[in-house]
Amino acid sequence: MATYNLFFRKITSLFLLLTFLVTLNQCGIYRKTDARKISPNAKERVKQNMEQGRRIKFGNISGGSGSFDFASSNEMWRASIEILDFIPLSSADYGGGIIITDWYNEGDENSSVKIMVRFLSNEIRADGIKIKVFSKNCKPSIDCPTTNDDELSNEIKLAILKQASIYKNKTIQKEAEELRKRGAFNNPSLKN
Repeated sequence: MATYNLFFRKITSLFLLLTFLVTLNQCGIYRKTDARKISPNAKERVKQNMEQGRRIKFGNISGGSGSFDFASSNEMWRASIEILDFIPLSSADYGGGIIITDWYNEGDENSSVKIMVRFLSNEIRADGIKIKVFSKNCKPSIDCPTTNDDELSNEIKLAILKQASIYKNKTIQKEAEELRKRGAFNNPSLKN
């Protein structure tokens, strides 16, 4: 009787596994591919997928354009990191659009500041970035209240916007130079 129950359990498990696999196949998760068009070398496939902006995709879930804005191509992010490079960072999350520094003091142990930069847009605009500067003036061993320093946050915001504009101008000049090298400006169809 025990052998029969064990055999019955194995057959049931096998049947459920096969049913599950057939169901997955019918849902469209498995997609037939042409082996002649896909390289057998995994590194080449990864490189090709990265160049095409592909990502892991489960089923026919739509969304996303396949193009990514990396931190090195975002002028606001680069400018913020450069301006705040003198302070140790507690957290920097490009995907979440936030930078938080540790408490920092310059010589005076009784006063320190903590800066939080939140990105509301990738565009270089004054309303595309929000900066909060928290300051506290007390001894390190005592827990004391923090206050907002709006003047310092405005100075940091202005410095970040200026630096981001410089980065953007350099990017535009570089792209224009590449177009000149390819002769895009000599094309008669592009002239007015």
